[in-house]
Amino acid sequence: MPAVDKLLLEEALLDSPQTRSLLSVFEEDAGTLTEYTNQLLQTMQRVYGAQNEMCLATQQLSGQLFAYGKQNFALGKGDEEVISTLQYFANVVNELNVLHTELAKQLADSMVLPLIQFREKDLTEVSTLKDLFLLASNEHDLSMAKYSRLPKKKESERIKAEIAKEVAGARRKQHLSSLQYYCALNALQYRKRTAILDPILGYTQAQIAFLKKGCDMFSKKMDGFLASVSNMIQRIQGELDTEAESMRITQQELLSGSDSIYTPDYDVASPIINRNLIQKAGYLNMRSKTGLVTTTWERLYFFTQGGNLMCQHRGEVAGGLIQDLDNCSVMAVDCEDRRYCFQITSPNGRSILILQAEGKREYEEWISAINNISRQIYLSDNPEAVAIRLNQTAQQAVTPITSFDRKLDSIPQSPNSESVTQSVSQNESLPEQATKEPELEPLIAPGTPIQFDIVLPATEFQDQNRGSRRTNPFGENEGKLDTSEDEGLLLQQMFVVRFLGSMAVKTDHTNQVIFEAMRQVLAARAIHNIFRMTESHLMVTSKSIRLIDPQTQVIRISFDLETITQFAAHLENKRLVGFVVSTPEATGEESLSAYVLESNTEGEKICFAISLGKEIAAAEKDPEALAQLMSSVPLSNDGKFVLLNVQSEDDPDSVSCPEGLESEA
Repeated sequence: MPAVDKLLLEEALLDSPQTRSLLSVFEEDAGTLTEYTNQLLQTMQRVYGAQNEMCLATQQLSGQLFAYGKQNFALGKGDEEVISTLQYFANVVNELNVLHTELAKQLADSMVLPLIQFREKDLTEVSTLKDLFLLASNEHDLSMAKYSRLPKKKESERIKAEIAKEVAGARRKQHLSSLQYYCALNALQYRKRTAILDPILGYTQAQIAFLKKGCDMFSKKMDGFLASVSNMIQRIQGELDTEAESMRITQQELLSGSDSIYTPDYDVASPIINRNLIQKAGYLNMRSKTGLVTTTWERLYFFTQGGNLMCQHRGEVAGGLIQDLDNCSVMAVDCEDRRYCFQITSPNGRSILILQAEGKREYEEWISAINNISRQIYLSDNPEAVAIRLNQTAQQAVTPITSFDRKLDSIPQSPNSESVTQSVSQNESLPEQATKEPELEPLIAPGTPIQFDIVLPATEFQDQNRGSRRTNPFGENEGKLDTSEDEGLLLQQMFVVRFLGSMAVKTDHTNQVIFEAMRQVLAARAIHNIFRMTESHLMVTSKSIRLIDPQTQVIRISFDLETITQFAAHLENKRLVGFVVSTPEATGEESLSAYVLESNTEGEKICFAISLGKEIAAAEKDPEALAQLMSSVPLSNDGKFVLLNVQSEDDPDSVSCPEGLESEA
């Protein structure tokens, strides 16, 4: 090692400028060493603090690895292998934590403590001796200044001796402090080297001991485990790469399609509609009332589940029931000048839900799906096959009606009673309903066409216009209602109704045939989106019932009460009423037809009027029975029977549905 610069102790007493200059160099070196030592100690304390933090961190890491197996992951399938691996790693980290704790203790003893001792002992000693040296030098300078001011003439031996003694004491004190100070500075040149090397040596030895213990503890038993973990990670990474490539290809395929799929209702010109759905899901706009006259529309996610319509808001885990679809009715509606709106009505007519679809295809499929569900097709063994069969049968049966022309011969004709006749083949009964009610199967023949409006036969309509007499456009012809025929009748009651449809039936022995006809007519209207109908006035007398045009008073159709063999109102939808008419044919047999109407009032009142008319017709042959009947039913001022709470055309409170409006059935 090269020689170390040092201060000469022999020159301490003389205290020459050269000595002072050399002393300043040593003092500067000591100051630099003090500053560096403080920085080094701060860094080493940081290393020690980091090691302590490492102990706490490894302890916390071990706890977190153990806690992974206790987490309730929503998608935790296949994590068993990862959990067992992490538990093994947690035990390893616990053992490493012991080594880290021991390393932290060694760093404190062999790295931080020696440097602190060097700073507190050596550097502090040099700083203290420097202060004493400066103080002694100042005292010596003051005493020499006093000695130098002694006068020449009035010189006193006693004063001179005292000042000389003071100078000698100050010089001795300065000499002693300078010797101690010089010795400390000279020794510092050696101690600074050992003081810097000793902490680093302790740090290195502690790290080597830590690594050796770790190697001895884990190298043998960890090699196989780490190799298996590496293989598992590589396998998972390979699966990830494969899945990422698959997702990339799928993404490209999805994005390579036409941009029209992003446009709402892009296939409105030729939509591909699936009418055989038994379940459906998607976003719809739901209409809700916010006040007496104000409404709001909210876009929600709807889906069907069995026979229920569910609604789910964004952020909700599961959907909630919003409508029971069993036996409900669905129809298209015009609502607030919005497109693709449809209405779902509960069987009792009290609950009405109005929804709006995004496009025509969604609109048609939602109506078809809800209609299929309302018929409880989903309860059958093969619901899709049943839905396909029923819809195919309904589609094939859209043909003009000619089989009903023979039954319309007795209808008074009018040129103003023109309307379009549509007919559809009725859907087959469901297997479940056939099981529950086997008597319904022979009531109506499968594929029976349905007449949706009352029309005149084409031949009779042409005969009316061939005569020389011009037909009055206001209906004033031979088909106009003749009130003189009703004079003297004990019962005359008017109801506002809408004709829904009629169809041939096979029996009139039970009123169940009327309910089956109602179901088939409403189902056929829903399938083919036929929701508009013409309003009529139903006149019930003690001899007949007639459907009259409210504008022209032309009789559209008339039946004698004797030919009405069954009549009934719907059990749930109180506004639906139907009756069965028996019409003789040329072959001598009788044909049976069921007619379905929707009334502005309760259907039971119409049934009561028909029943009362039949009783009056039967009682007119027996005066005593007629008198007894008249005493049991209220009479009007002119002696006619009165039905209370029945809305008629003259009733100002009656609810009239203009021609062309949609029915609530």
